[in-house]
Amino acid sequence: MSISSFRFPTDIRFGAGALALLPRILRERNVKRPLLVTDRGVLNCAFFPAIGAMLTKEGFAHALYADFGGNPTKKFVDRGVEIFHSHDADGLIILGGGCALDVGKAIGLMATHEGDLFDYEDDKPGARVIEPHLPFMVAIPTTAGTGSEVGGSSVISDDTTHRKFIIWGTAMVPKVVLADPELTFELPAAITAYTGMDALTHNIEAYLAKNYHPLCEGVAVEGVRLAFEFLPRAVEMPRDLEARKGMLMSSMMGATAFQKGLGVTHSCAHALSTCFDWHHGFANAVMLPACLQFNRDVSLTKFAHLARVLGATGNSTEALADAFLQKVETLCREVGIPKTLKEAGAHLTESLVEVAFHDSCHANNPKPCHKEDFQRIFAQVEG
Repeated sequence: MSISSFRFPTDIRFGAGALALLPRILRERNVKRPLLVTDRGVLNCAFFPAIGAMLTKEGFAHALYADFGGNPTKKFVDRGVEIFHSHDADGLIILGGGCALDVGKAIGLMATHEGDLFDYEDDKPGARVIEPHLPFMVAIPTTAGTGSEVGGSSVISDDTTHRKFIIWGTAMVPKVVLADPELTFELPAAITAYTGMDALTHNIEAYLAKNYHPLCEGVAVEGVRLAFEFLPRAVEMPRDLEARKGMLMSSMMGATAFQKGLGVTHSCAHALSTCFDWHHGFANAVMLPACLQFNRDVSLTKFAHLARVLGATGNSTEALADAFLQKVETLCREVGIPKTLKEAGAHLTESLVEVAFHDSCHANNPKPCHKEDFQRIFAQVEG
């Protein structure tokens, strides 16, 4: 077993077999009654029964909460908090992709804080303060996309309005991450592609975001390189360990890098998830080429740098920038991303534009995006 340990931004155990470290991690933090939070999809994975058996064998009185799936909503969090208290849990094991990770972190927040979850919305005037006394949380990702395991945010939708709320606090970063690429072997090719494109989008948009954060930019550039190198292999050969490791690292790099901010692609994707219940990574992937084209005139130098990192050569910044855009388009087609909204089963609506415009992510886009810009971007992709 070769496990690497590092802290950026939290304690990470990375490598094949990292899952086996779970009992030791729990004992080190004096956790005896953990609540295991995962989603319905993970219950069907071949590795899942072994986790419960391991916890029982090692003497942990654990409970399971897995009655949810899809895009995370507040009712999932509320039910999880009830189970956390009824079990008298003293810690959280959060296992899964973006939905489980976001729900699990929000459960940790509301198990120890008063009021309503949305009282803690990031940047909301008068928002409640997230205190540092959350229960111990260990995160175990089973997808390589959101990177939520290393982030302090939780994106939760209102069950009635479907509006997405971003809850953020440094205390919400899980204390330990067990990043075991073998847990991603069972992902279907389509989910591998969608989550992988999510990781790529995080890295690209973080690099382009207008905020000043050179540390995040350096991380993002390497995350882009890893995604281009390993995503097609991971889609084509699901048990390719090197490819799965590369994508899991790209995912964590993207989530680390977007401390700098995101952009217009995410605002479009959040709107598509709200209006059409699309998988977030899928929505990002469909919108990424058009949104990058929108940013081309203000991002030529950065596009050209990414092109060079990916092996392109050229005599001008503009030629290299266009080479990068072509590489993104080619990757999308290679991993099976539809080219238009129509192909993907959606269409341009007034509410789609409205939700995208009011989403907070495009505030950090390198180019201002007005309502009519969203109208044009969606129209360009509609098909």
